[in-house]
Amino acid sequence: MALISSSPAASTAITLLKALQSSNEPITSSPNSLSIFPSKPFVNKSSKPNINDTLFSSVENAVSFSLKWRTRVSFFSGFLTKGKDVNSLKDELFDAIAPLDRGAEASPDDQERVDQIARKLEAVNEIKEPLKSNLLNGKWELLYTTSQSILQTKRPKLLRPNGKIYQAINVDTLRAQNLETWPFFNQATANLVPLNARRVAVKFDYFKIAGLIPIKSPGSGRGQLEITYLDEELRISRGNQGNLFILKMVDPSYRVPL
Repeated sequence: MALISSSPAASTAITLLKALQSSNEPITSSPNSLSIFPSKPFVNKSSKPNINDTLFSSVENAVSFSLKWRTRVSFFSGFLTKGKDVNSLKDELFDAIAPLDRGAEASPDDQERVDQIARKLEAVNEIKEPLKSNLLNGKWELLYTTSQSILQTKRPKLLRPNGKIYQAINVDTLRAQNLETWPFFNQATANLVPLNARRVAVKFDYFKIAGLIPIKSPGSGRGQLEITYLDEELRISRGNQGNLFILKMVDPSYRVPL
């Protein structure tokens, strides 16, 4: 009696077994079925990375990173350069006005030079709405002006305001105060009426002669002032008659009396 049936199915199985026995490849099994795989893994040639694609991808990533880095470097270097330019301009301005006795000794050429530096600073002013900024509050020392009503250059020098001159501003109360020192110690207070975020109308209400004798303003003391540059140290303003005022902060805690 034959051990294996000679049926077509059995004959096919015997043929397959003989073929496998004659093959050099091993038989591997899985839990669910009998599978035949070569010992070397099957590699789909189409799945191999293309060297051109890899190279292009690497170059593209490198270029993208470079552009991002350059953009960041450009931003920070531009920011630093701008800050450096502002400080350089301020130093140049302070050096230009230092020997001019608040403007009393300024020649037309000196005035032109100071005005040009001031305009460069005004062009890079970051405080676009100075009347909304707390940096405006406090007492400022007048370093330079073209205003003849302040400088009084037609008077003998002994009769001019020779000591320091201050201007104080309160943003919250919209009050301003001018203070002369030696030899007259005159004072003036005013209300500020905003015309826009940079310009105010100035209406003087009281004067003090020698800092002691109060005189109520008759209403004729009026003008306009535009703040064209402002930071924590420097303020540049221009009056409605074209006068230039350059002031330096000396006391940010000072407040104008009501």
